Amino acid sequence: MKKAKAAASFPEMRAEYDFSKGVRGKYAHEYAKGTNIIVLDPDLVALFPDSKSVNETLRALARIAKARVLKPSHKRPPSAKAG
Repeated sequence: MKKAKAAASFPEMRAEYDFSKGVRGKYAHEYAKGTNIIVLDPDLVALFPDSKSVNETLRALARIAKARVLKPSHKRPPSAKAG
């Protein structure tokens, strides 16, 4: 029954194509080596629905961190020693 349903769902699929011995995700590990895929936790997906929002936020955070590191520290002048 599944085969008939699948054939109806994909009419462009030819009968001679046989994926019954296919392995799902066989090359996923190799593919991931050459990409920068990052998986967000579900609670963050609501805040960052796409890569653009993630990149904008990370750039803003990087600017804040850079400004904080480069800001000169305000040290107290050494106190005069008595004596």
